[in-house]
Amino acid sequence: MRPVELIGFSGLLAVFVGLVVWMTTRDVLLGVIFFGIAFIAILVTVAMLLLAVKPNQKMDGEWTGEPGDGTTPPND
Repeated sequence: MRPVELIGFSGLLAVFVGLVVWMTTRDVLLGVIFFGIAFIAILVTVAMLLLAVKPNQKMDGEWTGEPGDGTTPPND
């Protein structure tokens, strides 16, 4: 996930939280406060979850070649 995607995803969810708070309380300031808190909390949470993932980890028996490169996938 790219940094722009991470910020965009966090922003989109934070806008949703801010709108829900604003529509239920009819207080714009409270909606903005919850937007900011949600943005930071979602950004940190998703970033920490992405750090826990190892995308380049090879699993047992996984074929790492590309189609047409002369290698063949393992026969299962």
